[in-house]
Amino acid sequence: MSDCIFCKIDQGEIPAEKVFEDEGLFVIKDVNPQAPTHLLIIPKRHIPTLLELEEQDRSVMSRVHEVAGKLACDGGFDQSGFRVVVNCGAGAGQSVFHIHFHLLAGRAMQWPPG
Repeated sequence: MSDCIFCKIDQGEIPAEKVFEDEGLFVIKDVNPQAPTHLLIIPKRHIPTLLELEEQDRSVMSRVHEVAGKLACDGGFDQSGFRVVVNCGAGAGQSVFHIHFHLLAGRAMQWPPG
């Protein structure tokens, strides 16, 4: 989508430090971190929310969680704990309507989160 910030980052139109990238997704640091480690795992295909997922997205959605685990191990917070969050819709806190997953670590997480 031409006005999507994540699509523009993926295409190199907006600079961002990608900490990981493969054929289906990329990972950047959140510009407004809510934890010492706050990464965004973003599928390259523009999917607005969880509600628009299609059969073709199954492998990249699985890859999101595989990459989250790898990043946790590489970052050394696999043993201390981490959280993976996806917001679906404005009422849930989604501000960019291109599906993305927040990987948070480095502090104690509270429950309930909202």
